[in-house]
Amino acid sequence: MNGKALVTSTLLLVGIFCRAAPAFPQSSPPTSDAATQTEALVDKAAALIDSEGKAAFSQFRIKGSEWFHGDTYLFVYDLKENVLLNPAFPAREGTNVRGQKDTNGKPFHDAMIQTAETKGSGWVDYMFLRPGQTQPSHKWTYVKAVKINGVPGLVGSGFYSE
Repeated sequence: MNGKALVTSTLLLVGIFCRAAPAFPQSSPPTSDAATQTEALVDKAAALIDSEGKAAFSQFRIKGSEWFHGDTYLFVYDLKENVLLNPAFPAREGTNVRGQKDTNGKPFHDAMIQTAETKGSGWVDYMFLRPGQTQPSHKWTYVKAVKINGVPGLVGSGFYSE
């Protein structure tokens, strides 16, 4: 193989590997309407929780509302990873999700808590079941720190990228 062929082959392999795995993990979803709408929904819900506390939760449970429709729903945790609200998966309410991992081994609840505690708000991605589905899908979730009747917690919502 001559020098030119070797360089061409090397560049081709580099191009393939660079497309297969980004050099740095993505810390937020690509710009999209879904990302913008999710962030706005969580910010609005956080303001309502900060002013009304747990009383706001009843609004978040109404199916067909701005808070809960299709694949869109809010969830609320305290910082000990107790699920306080999850209208899409109500059986999770009252449970502790510390250390639970997605299908790729990522402790995503822990990542949500860490994001809220250290940054105040931000994005976390992981694999999760869509309501009504049996196989996990890639999900981006935006979380924001809140005070729930004076107790620190977080509110979040996400969207499926697949």
